[in-house]
Amino acid sequence: MLIYPGAQLAAVYGLTDLFRIAGDWAAPLDGGLKPAIRVTHWSGEASEAIDCIWDSHPGLPRQLSHIIAPPSIIMPDKMASMQRPSSWLLDQHRAGATICSICAGAFVVAETGLMNGRRATTHWAFANALADRFPEVEVAVERMVIDDGDLMTAGGILAWADLGLTLVGKLMGPATMLATARFLLIDPPGRAQSAFAQFNPRFDHGDDAVLRAQHHLHATGAQAHDLAELLAVSGLEQRTFLRRFKKATSLRPTEYAQQVRIALARQQLEATRQPVEQIAWQVGYSDPAAFRKVFQRITGIGPNAYRDRFGIA
Repeated sequence: MLIYPGAQLAAVYGLTDLFRIAGDWAAPLDGGLKPAIRVTHWSGEASEAIDCIWDSHPGLPRQLSHIIAPPSIIMPDKMASMQRPSSWLLDQHRAGATICSICAGAFVVAETGLMNGRRATTHWAFANALADRFPEVEVAVERMVIDDGDLMTAGGILAWADLGLTLVGKLMGPATMLATARFLLIDPPGRAQSAFAQFNPRFDHGDDAVLRAQHHLHATGAQAHDLAELLAVSGLEQRTFLRRFKKATSLRPTEYAQQVRIALARQQLEATRQPVEQIAWQVGYSDPAAFRKVFQRITGIGPNAYRDRFGIA
């Protein structure tokens, strides 16, 4: 575990406990010995070098197989440069270690260049920031964990549990992973972020014409998203508008309108007991089947399942 400036210690100690518990639930090996995952904590805050400050199995020779950059308690736009931790991670990767990140820990790993040209995930709220700062990274936030062999990334702040169980499955087998998950009362890895992610549109792109169209879509709940109307609001010709809208928002106007509508529908599903068909009509879908299809595509689950999971009414 790499403890960099601002690292979330809850994840560091939570993973340390998870790996110890996995050892408790693992089946004995031949000879009666139980397998164990050795955990070490590494930090450079007290010296110029990255040093081991804690070891679950002290005294044995060290060969790091996996290094985890935990979440940060500091928002990504306020995170300082992680040149020294990133340089250390790159050295360890060259020595054969698999590099893992959780949530905003992806920003630490991305500084190594190891994510360039590869798919990686982070917290859905940080996806745009990661893509802006490291444009060569293919950010894929629909997944909670992406296992790419020598590079593993996990999404949410508490996705350390998902990453930890994934590693337990790889190192100790699926039976031990499932036993650990059952004991901790957490879901096995395989969840998606899409059901949790909120629509997080970008308004700071600097394109005033596109911004006017965005404001219009939000003000009308995307009820009025006819292309001719958006062109009139933006003052642009169709070809120019479509190109600039996609560049500024990463979405086509129709996709953006769908996101606006589904965001409103999610609020209604969470806070009311209105029938799904009524909510579909309210957010602009005359065909409930079409609404369900779009809702499933954006959130990963159907409207009724979403209400069962997140409804507070």
